Amino acid sequence: MGTIWVVLIAIAALIVGVALGFFIARKYMMSYLKKNPPINEQMLRTLMMQMGQKPSQKKINQMMRAMNNQVDK
Repeated sequence: MGTIWVVLIAIAALIVGVALGFFIARKYMMSYLKKNPPINEQMLRTLMMQMGQKPSQKKINQMMRAMNNQVDK
């Protein structure tokens, strides 16, 4: 009878630990990506030039704003 409780408590602790670890890791990655965006204006400009487009500052600002809005959601 006592071993059943030990097993149940171990399973419950494992589930809580996994869930807590997931949410902490998710929160950390969200804040990391907000501080260090994966792409900046210079990278975007280079990418557009490689695709054969002449990037204007207005178009770059528009694309950066769209990507930042996507991250915020």
